[in-house]
Amino acid sequence: MTVRVGVIGAGMIGQDHARRLTEVVTGASVTAVADVDAERAAEVAARFGATALPTGAELVASPDVDAVLVTSWGPTHAEHVLNAIAAGKPVFCEKPLATTAEDCLRIVEAERAHGRRLVQVGFMRRFDAGYRQMKEVLSTGSLGVPLVVHCAHRNPTVPESYHSAMAAQDTAVHEIDVLRWLLDDEIVSAQVVTPRATSKRFGHLKDPQIMVFETAEGVRVDLEVFVNCQYGYDIQCEIVGEDGLVRLPDPAAVGVRTAARHGTGVLQDWKDRFAEAFDTEFREWVASVAAGTEPTGPSSWDGYAATVITDAAVRSLESGGEIVAVDMKPRPALYGGTA
Repeated sequence: MTVRVGVIGAGMIGQDHARRLTEVVTGASVTAVADVDAERAAEVAARFGATALPTGAELVASPDVDAVLVTSWGPTHAEHVLNAIAAGKPVFCEKPLATTAEDCLRIVEAERAHGRRLVQVGFMRRFDAGYRQMKEVLSTGSLGVPLVVHCAHRNPTVPESYHSAMAAQDTAVHEIDVLRWLLDDEIVSAQVVTPRATSKRFGHLKDPQIMVFETAEGVRVDLEVFVNCQYGYDIQCEIVGEDGLVRLPDPAAVGVRTAARHGTGVLQDWKDRFAEAFDTEFREWVASVAAGTEPTGPSSWDGYAATVITDAAVRSLESGGEIVAVDMKPRPALYGGTA
């Protein structure tokens, strides 16, 4: 079957995912588009041979939509996801699942009441080849139990609209999700400290930030978030175990020797670094929708956990570096828990 996808949110990421579903992923088509900007919705819909609809609610209810893709403004995510669950339609929601933990829990409870998973959250790193290789190594047990994790998330620059809390909410959230998955462990506390600030930043922004997390099993994670590093988009991850370590590989790049130097290029943005992960993410999501099976990617519970943990990190930042406990509800059985 061809999965007919309705896209709510026709901005940059929505358009890119619509292109991906149309040109890269087999077995899918974009049949409807909705956006608060009706003119933009019409333009994007025409580009993909879809119908522009006035509202997200009308898109979810459309008989021409089998599954919903939510890429709208973050505070609207909960409304659209809840509508999709009520309609019994699979829904892929770009992060965040919702902007508050309370709204995330509303989604979790609605999905539990439905009785099966319908929601996948757009944390694409679980679909990156390098992270998947790390997961495979960890699953063999050859490194012994994990003890320490070292991470870095660096961007060349960010716009003036980027504020200090976004270092956790928009940037570190990807590490938070992928480390919970890699370690199969829950984060129980967060601390954020600010070293000497770079001069290459807007004055209101605290950059870089050092985030320290502790898991339920006692693993310590340090994460450097540096969003004005100037030289490129650089993602690093190293997990140290009792008997060895595993390190995320850098993206493959040719080596160039010239003028008495040997070097390789550094990617400049997240779209290039994780393009293949995005493609894999949507291939697997569409396949699950077509097969009528539950999605295997990040769940509503993962979206909730990420929001609660980033909330703790922001509170630590605002407190000047206090260690803040993560106040997470018990995990429901629908998501592999016991509650």
